[in-house]
Amino acid sequence: MNIPSKRIALITGATSGIGSATAKILAKNGYKLIITGRRQERLNEIKHKLHAKYGAEIIELCFDIRDQQAVENAWKSLSPKWQKVDILINNAGLAKGFNPIFEGNISDWETMIDTNVKGLLYMTRLVSPIMVENRKGHILNICSTAGHDVYPNGNVYSATKFAVDALTKSMRLDLYKYGIKVSQISPGHVEETEFALVRFEGDQQRAKIYDDFAPLKASDVAATIHFILSQPKNVNIQDVLMMGTQQAGSNFIDRSGRDDKEQE
Repeated sequence: MNIPSKRIALITGATSGIGSATAKILAKNGYKLIITGRRQERLNEIKHKLHAKYGAEIIELCFDIRDQQAVENAWKSLSPKWQKVDILINNAGLAKGFNPIFEGNISDWETMIDTNVKGLLYMTRLVSPIMVENRKGHILNICSTAGHDVYPNGNVYSATKFAVDALTKSMRLDLYKYGIKVSQISPGHVEETEFALVRFEGDQQRAKIYDDFAPLKASDVAATIHFILSQPKNVNIQDVLMMGTQQAGSNFIDRSGRDDKEQE
């Protein structure tokens, strides 16, 4: 039996992958949601689907998180009631390109830095003062195993995720005295997302990177997010590093074939 939460959770990058899966599990468990992303049609679709299935109260905000003014305008469009966010899930993030540093595309670098680091900062700067004023709240950042362990051609993407790890730790030091929890999840490979397709510029063949092993699913990460958020007031799960069974690290994957029969 699900116990209604009635807490307000703001999820960035909610139009696909981990963000969409998180919106689903939180809606199912009674959270009020603010879902954000760049694709209005997808936001509308998710909102209507989750409201119809779970009766969830949802507001959608369409903007590009790389655009500071757009982020601020979207935030200001919320009523004071909806600005009392209890949970901020900084999920929006991406990888662009897969080249050694001497062949890197600077535009790709800027996109990753602006999305993965600056976008997280823009949103946190708007939401955290409300949490400080209310002396409660929970900020959960989506990092990556790439934020703990580098791999060939991962250079700038890894750098942005190392930044997320550092920011998470620093934010916790700034906010714990106000009763605010700061957590982080660092997933390894995750399917049911657009990560590989975006990294390889829509190349369907190159994006087929999960055919020979079983990675995490977006729903696995979402379930872990819900678990973290469900802990009592005195418990903060600070960091979770999670990978599929066939992945032991960024550079160690058993590609002998998919071993996910138990998941079926």
